[in-house]
This record gives sequence, structure tokens and C-alpha cells, in this order.
Amino acid sequence: MDRRADLGEFLRARRAAMHPEDVGLPAGVHRRTPGLRREEVAMLAGVSVTWYTWLEQGRRINASRDVLDALARTLRLDAAEHEHLLTLADAGHPTPPAPAGPIDAPDALVRLIDAMAPAPAYVLGPRWEFVAWNRSQALLYPTIDQLDGLERNLLWVVFAEPNARALIVDWEGQARRIMDEFRAGTAALRDDPIVAELVASLSAVSEEFAAWWPHQDVAQFQTRVRRYRHARAGELVFEYQQLTPSEWPALKVVCQLPLPDDDSAARLTAWHNVA
Repeated sequence: MDRRADLGEFLRARRAAMHPEDVGLPAGVHRRTPGLRREEVAMLAGVSVTWYTWLEQGRRINASRDVLDALARTLRLDAAEHEHLLTLADAGHPTPPAPAGPIDAPDALVRLIDAMAPAPAYVLGPRWEFVAWNRSQALLYPTIDQLDGLERNLLWVVFAEPNARALIVDWEGQARRIMDEFRAGTAALRDDPIVAELVASLSAVSEEFAAWWPHQDVAQFQTRVRRYRHARAGELVFEYQQLTPSEWPALKVVCQLPLPDDDSAARLTAWHNVA
């Protein structure tokens, strides 16, 4: 999809999520659609209604950083949403183009995630494809070794793999969070054909993805606790962390660290050694 069309969809979604009273306008006025009117957003941001309408329509117009910042303030965007707005408007930090095809993880990163064992760890490419994982990650999610092509992707696994849905405790909350982080993390690649194919394929196979994706929600990554219901090792809990290597900024190292005084990593390894 053209990034300008995405920009228009994002602005419309954020406008619809606003309440008049959020910006000091009187509540209770009859409105045919939820949220603010275009005229109200334009007035509060200090731009013309025609110009803002064109922006929502995805027309090829340029928006200055000052105007985009004003729109972000008007729509009460958080840091992730603000950065997403700038990226869609080509006003954010420049992002190098992603490789056309599959990429390999550098040997240094493979050694890094192997050294993280018994913590499950993996490396994601720019489209969130799995490019490497350690033995502990394969024990946590054994099907990862069988994935290929478009399906060797974190977003695909979360939404389209039944084994992952059964494994992840609080699947809905985790899935929505990962979708929001994916949208923010791949905004500069939305016209990439592989990303477009991934989104289209998931929309066709996952009812939840098809229902949630149009909401245009975005989120920055946050370290958090993730829980799993493993068929052999039982209930597991890890702290989900993400690192971006300075030498390979298009890649992400994801590590699931054991919590203090918790034996999840040990139990994950033990069941395999006994089997």
C-alpha cells in the first residue's frame, strides 16, 4: 500500500478515537461519525480544512515537521504514534531499504544468542522474519524448525500457527501488542512487497488479524513478562527483552530471560534431556 494512503488511514483512525471533550470542545453535540470532525482537527492544528482533507485522502502534498508535530499534539498521539506519523509522512529518521530477499544472521549474532542459553533467544530481520534462533527457543517452540518462506515470521507464527496460540498465555493481549509493535517497526517498509504479502495473507487466514489491523494502532517495544503453557515443561515465565545491534540496525535480538528465583529455563531444558 502507498505510504500516503497509510498516512490518511492512520489520521482518520486517530481522529475517530478522539472525544470532543479531550480537546476542550463541548460534548453532547450530535455527530454522524465518532470522534472529531476534520474541521475541528484542522482548526486546532492551525491548518486549512482543505489541506488537512487532502492529507487524509493520501494526496501527494508535503507536510512540514512543525505541522506534523501540531497534528500529533491535537490528536494526543503518544511517542510511538508520533514517530509513526513522521515515518508515514517521510519526516522521520531515514530507514535503509530492506534486502530484497532472505538474509542470514551474522555469525557474531548467532554466537551471541547461543551464549544466552538456557534463555530462549532469536534474531529477527527487518520484516520480523526469523533469521536465527538458539536451541532453547527451539525447545520452547519446536515448530520453528519447520517454518519456511513467508511463514518463518514472528507475526505469522503468532496469528496463524495453532501451536503458538496454544502456547502463549493471554494470547489476545500479546497478539495485539505484537501487531502494534510490528506496524510501528515496519512503517518504513509498508510499500515492501513481502510485507504487503504478509499482511494480505494474514488478513485471509486470521479473523483476529483482519479485524484488528485496520485500527491503525502502533506501540513501541516494551520489556515485559511473557507466560507460556508448554506441553512438556508446564507453565513458563520469562522477561521479554529486545536489543538492536549497532553494527546491524536492521536486525533485532530478542531474548527471553529467566526471572530471579524462577526455574522456567531449567525446566525447559530438563524435559528435553529426560526425553
